[in-house]
Amino acid sequence: MLERIHLAIVQQVEKQGSLTAAADVLHVTQSALSHSMKKLEQQLGTDIWRREGRKLELTQSGQYLLAVANRVLPHLELAEERLQQFALGERGSLRIGMECHPCYQWLLKVVSPYLSAWPDVDVDVKQRFQFGGLGALLDYEIDLLVTPDPVYKPGLNFEAVFDYEQVLVVAKDHHLAMSEYIEAHQMTSEVLISYPVDLERLDIYNQFLLPAGITPKRHKNIETTDIMLQMVASGRGVAALPRWLVEEYAEKLPIVPVKLGPQGIPKQIYLGSREADGKVDYLQAFVELARETSHVV
Repeated sequence: MLERIHLAIVQQVEKQGSLTAAADVLHVTQSALSHSMKKLEQQLGTDIWRREGRKLELTQSGQYLLAVANRVLPHLELAEERLQQFALGERGSLRIGMECHPCYQWLLKVVSPYLSAWPDVDVDVKQRFQFGGLGALLDYEIDLLVTPDPVYKPGLNFEAVFDYEQVLVVAKDHHLAMSEYIEAHQMTSEVLISYPVDLERLDIYNQFLLPAGITPKRHKNIETTDIMLQMVASGRGVAALPRWLVEEYAEKLPIVPVKLGPQGIPKQIYLGSREADGKVDYLQAFVELARETSHVV
């Protein structure tokens, strides 16, 4: 009764905005498309669309069908792609979602040797999933998720591949630069620069400032690491970043890392994947290479 073409029609009508445009994308005539959906509505006993003037609006049934289409169709497309690769003795593509701004520099150190070792695998990094990649992984839009904050759900697997320390980065001539570590109350006079992320996802807040009931003098957002560290180097504020990243930039900028609290803030980078992909050789090879490369970062 319900077939793949019905899901594709509902999805494309919503994307394209009209039956005509959807028919063009799906390479069918508009009359065939309309007939197919009308027959489905009769079989199901419910309308998928209602017409508002010249525009089609999804009914409650249609909205549910669209949600099913958005969830199911990527699975089917990936399955077809993988089966074709198996049939041709090929591998395919590895789609990586980033949920960690500073992890991009770390990822580059892994991607370069991986491309050399696996010439028949294409790598695509999707940064638009920053700070929201779990849904993309569950919906088969990506194959690996790079994150410092794994969320364990049935069907997913997260492996720690890199240990690091989150530190405060200050200008070399900053009054905190020579400190062995800083305490939370010392941030009340500082301008904290961070990526545009919800506060509960910032380690310096949830593991350092908020437990002490402290907020910085001011908080400002900057999207790029380069500009952020230029601002820190010029004395415009301080930031919290991985120690290894700060030490790399310290070779060309007058900045230094300072421990956050006497114990510091230890962190790990995780690679998340679907359990169903546990035997995909080129995916597991990336995880292993990421773990090996991290020993020399």
